[in-house]
Amino acid sequence: MTATLHKLQPHELQARLAAGRAVLVDIREADEFARAHIPGARSQPLSLWEQAHLTVDPDADVVFTCRTGMRTAGACDRLAARVSGDAFVLDGGLDAWAKAGLPVSKDKAAPMEINRQVQITAGLLILTGVVLGYTVSPLWFGLSGFIGAGLTFAGLSGTCGMARVLMLMPWNRVRAT
Repeated sequence: MTATLHKLQPHELQARLAAGRAVLVDIREADEFARAHIPGARSQPLSLWEQAHLTVDPDADVVFTCRTGMRTAGACDRLAARVSGDAFVLDGGLDAWAKAGLPVSKDKAAPMEINRQVQITAGLLILTGVVLGYTVSPLWFGLSGFIGAGLTFAGLSGTCGMARVLMLMPWNRVRAT
């Protein structure tokens, strides 16, 4: 039997967590979770979902969350398949939780999420290529084309070379504890 996912508002989830009736599963990537998450949430990235082993007290409600609710909505069939009975999603995700004034564990020392770093870097390189193409030499338009081709390849293959390079940068290296 496949579970049905029901939406919970932030204060409804807070009440269930306080009563010990819910387990919150955050499906964002580990770098996103490290930067900010709801206290007590479990990190189980969607990218590793098929290898993950979700073990939850059968009497507890399973509540899935992400940053805005878009990933949980897009993956509801995959998430529901791992839960027997009903399961829940936090409507609006972490953003709605924070907007409701509820506590968020933040680590400002954690690096910005890799996806955002890729977006910023790609955007700056494309903009640089266009500006230099108009002001210095049309050959600089090639930089924008190269980055665009790289992003297209990343989207088609699921492999992002820029993300791999950014992960090697000093600010993204795992700190010793």
